[in-house]
Amino acid sequence: MKIQFRSRQRGLSFIGLLFVAVVLGSAGVLLVEFVPTYIEYKGVQKAANRAQQGTSVVEVRALFDKSAAVDNVTSIKGSDIDVTKEGDRIVVNFAYQREIHMFGPAYLTLKYSGRSN
Repeated sequence: MKIQFRSRQRGLSFIGLLFVAVVLGSAGVLLVEFVPTYIEYKGVQKAANRAQQGTSVVEVRALFDKSAAVDNVTSIKGSDIDVTKEGDRIVVNFAYQREIHMFGPAYLTLKYSGRSN
């Protein structure tokens, strides 16, 4: 004699739910730490584009520092940028890295680089 159940139970077990919560929580923490560094990168890019309007290396670096102060950029300064000339155009190159502490001895290192338009 075979007993038939009307419906089978479906769903997520408690351990499965905990696993999903840990994965989503970890992804959320990474996202919360990553977004401010990306916003700062966009500020550095904006400062580099504004700084290329200068006519000398000193003026370009000063313009970069002023624009970076407006956008609250703390990872890079005007003395850290490379100023070159391509044809009759001034080009500002930059590269820097940010470290995000994860847990214990683990860090996430983000390397940003770019140049003015």
